[in-house]
Amino acid sequence: PFTDVVTTNLKLRNPSDKKVCFKVKTTAPRRYCVRPNSGIIDPGATVTVSVMLQPFDYDPNEKSKHKFMVQTIFAPSNIADMEVMWKEAKPDDLMDSKLKCVFDMPHEHEKPVS
Repeated sequence: PFTDVVTTNLKLRNPSDKKVCFKVKTTAPRRYCVRPNSGIIDPGATVTVSVMLQPFDYDPNEKSKHKFMVQTIFAPSNIADMEVMWKEAKPDDLMDSKLKCVFDMPHEHEKPVS
């Protein structure tokens, strides 16, 4: 079942009245491609992030080990370099949301017929 790229979308919404910077991290960076993996969300806006699971040999022991973390921080008004901003960010200013991956295996009757 993991012979093709599997894509799902994550919607990030900024309910605040300030710009928010975000970045998405994963515990399995070789397995996933995340686009965009960072950016800025305007006040009241929503960004759709595509999470693409790359083809791989399935290991049942790995099943519940994949996790994602979405980090956000209010964007400084003078933001020039996001990389520097993340490095200099104080832990108290960060908001972290942790997500667990679930592999939803197709049932026998749902598999495509060749």
